[in-house]
Parts: sequence; structure tokens; C-alpha cells
Amino acid sequence: MQLEQATQESGWSGTIPSAIDIRLLGLVVITAGLAASVNVPYGGLPVAVAAFVVLVGGGVVVHVLGERKLRRITDGLVERWIAAGGEIDDVTRSADGMRTEWTVHTAGGEITVGGIALVPIAKLSVEWEGVGDTMDASEAEANLDALADSLYEECFEIGSAPQRS
Repeated sequence: MQLEQATQESGWSGTIPSAIDIRLLGLVVITAGLAASVNVPYGGLPVAVAAFVVLVGGGVVVHVLGERKLRRITDGLVERWIAAGGEIDDVTRSADGMRTEWTVHTAGGEITVGGIALVPIAKLSVEWEGVGDTMDASEAEANLDALADSLYEECFEIGSAPQRS
């Protein structure tokens, strides 16, 4: 009953937008181009082009999988915060395609959730009121309940306590 009531108070629609990082994709293309250029003297231009296509394709897949992982974590955090009674107004993409990052708009301020979206080395970062924390995305996903509880306490409970001088 309490969970349903908390969900009704929230203004959030329930959809985390995708946040593809164009800078990261550019890095993938440049790295693939440099790696493929090594093949020109040994295998010729057709081998270099094939290597470029394979490397770019692999890099894009790795980035998309990393973005999906970070989006799942962000969605899990927001769902748990709402269930705990947090007032979430909206979740928006933070930048115009230049970062894999979302802004969670709350009554107490904005929480930025994002990170490095490359699946083998994906990192999650959470920033609130200028204080940030970064951790391995796989670790965050495995311990999502504990992470959501600690962040809820930090952002919603401690953050809303009156300041003493």
C-alpha cells in the first residue's frame, strides 16, 4: 500500500531516455582507423578496410551494451528511490549526445547518474550537490539494493535535514 502511494506522488513517467556518447563513438572510430592502418603494408587496403569495419562495429556494440547497463542501473536506482518515498519529478538526458549521463530531478535538487559506457570497463558515477562517487558498473548492478539505500539516505534523508549553524 505504501509503495503504491509513493509511486502516485512521483511525477516521473518511468522511461529513462537513451544517452549515446558521440565523443566515445568518435574515439572508437579514430582508434579503429589507427589500428586498421597498420594492416595496409601487410595485407593491403582491402584487409585494412575489413579490419576497420570489424573494429568500429565491435566498438559500437561495446558502447551500446555499456549504455544499456548504465541505463538499467539508473532505472533501478530511480525505482528503488520512489519505492522508498523519494519524490522524483523527471529523469532526463544530461547532455546533447556528448555524455552517457542522466539528471534525476528531485524536490531536493538534481542527482547526476552516468559514467563510462564501455561494457568491459563500464564505470558508474553518481553526483549530488557537487559530491561524486564512482564505482565499477558490474559491482553497482550486483549490489543495486545496497547502493540505492545508501544513496537514498545521502540524497533524500540527509539532504533534506535542516542545516545547523
